Amino acid sequence: MSFYKDLVERGIIEAKSHDELEKHLDEKSMKFYCGYDPSAKSLQLGNLFSIITCMRFQKAGHTPYILVGGATGMIGDPSGKSQERNLLDLATLEENIAAIRAQLSRFIDFDESKNNGATMVNNRDWWQKISFLELLRDIGKRFRVNEMLNKDSVKSRINSDSGISFTEFSYQILQGYDFAHLNKAHGVELQIGGSDQWGNMTAGTDLTRKMNGNQVYCMTTPLVTDANGKKFGKSEGNAVYLDGDMTSPYKMYQFLLNTDDAIVVQLLKFYTFLSLEQITELANKVESEPHLRQAQKTLAKHVVELVHGEEGLNAALRATSFFFGEKIENVSDKEVSSIFEDVPSVELSMADLSAGFPILDMISQTPLFGSKKEARRSLDQNGVSINNIKAKGVDQVVTKEDLASETSLILRKGKKNYCVVKFA
Repeated sequence: MSFYKDLVERGIIEAKSHDELEKHLDEKSMKFYCGYDPSAKSLQLGNLFSIITCMRFQKAGHTPYILVGGATGMIGDPSGKSQERNLLDLATLEENIAAIRAQLSRFIDFDESKNNGATMVNNRDWWQKISFLELLRDIGKRFRVNEMLNKDSVKSRINSDSGISFTEFSYQILQGYDFAHLNKAHGVELQIGGSDQWGNMTAGTDLTRKMNGNQVYCMTTPLVTDANGKKFGKSEGNAVYLDGDMTSPYKMYQFLLNTDDAIVVQLLKFYTFLSLEQITELANKVESEPHLRQAQKTLAKHVVELVHGEEGLNAALRATSFFFGEKIENVSDKEVSSIFEDVPSVELSMADLSAGFPILDMISQTPLFGSKKEARRSLDQNGVSINNIKAKGVDQVVTKEDLASETSLILRKGKKNYCVVKFA
């Protein structure tokens, strides 16, 4: 199967500016660029789709130019936004850019000794050399306001209560010139990005033709949404970050494991390098054995391993096993906080633990039990576990040896009622 056809079969191409792009992608090596907004110190799962798409292009022999928007990030893209973003200060922006550059290097090959090794660029490098008068004279005169007003990202904001500032209205000029600059300086011929970027991207193809006299192309990918059509992203409140300190491998694994049957096959096409035949087999299992969630498990495994490596995947699988009864031990306080984030917790005295804490006295102080009498009854009925190990009875004394992490142990009542007991 050709590279272009594989993209089509996976549903990766939402729109393209020119039909001849198909021939170019299959018959020659193209220089392409994809931009990332440094509005946070980590990219997130929605961005990962475009990162993996860049990886596909590079594997097919095309050369990536990865743009981190040090200039455009100071403005904020109005596309898909109902109100203006808070502008970041330069120090925060630089910190975010450094973190994102390091993050992208884990996925895309920036080895310059290779024919199609990627290049990372920052549009602040050229925008800081352009004066406002130069912008108006050399770039702005090539834009028509009526065309700018017709862009969806502008129209939706003009008709809203919040309106749109001149700053955000000008964003498409900045992104459009990025394409023209990269085409002139590096021979970049193609821009890829999400479908919400279509207006900005076509502005770039038009400007490049007017300024450089060159034909360039753009291609959009679908926006990744959940089963309810809600976009993956930090601005939507459901971000799953690629930084393990912001979203643990376990949390990412669980998020993907809970993918709705209606979208899991599409996400397998977007986020994994499995063949279409392998994905078809998993699609059949969604229909025939939905309770096994084999497609979701495969999606979670491949994505977590790609982002966090084998070590991160093993940590996620181990954390998942805790809820199926595996002994909880040798974890950190940080891991406990992540794994049991939605579980009630209580803080008790480390001095009491050091001295030997009678189990009845300890568990009766947690929200799992309404009284000491109820706690005693659960102990008598073998209904209490510490770190998934059955309590020995009402006479057991809990000590520091029972800690699962530096300062915590996990109490369980019955099969599903957990409480994190922290000691300080």
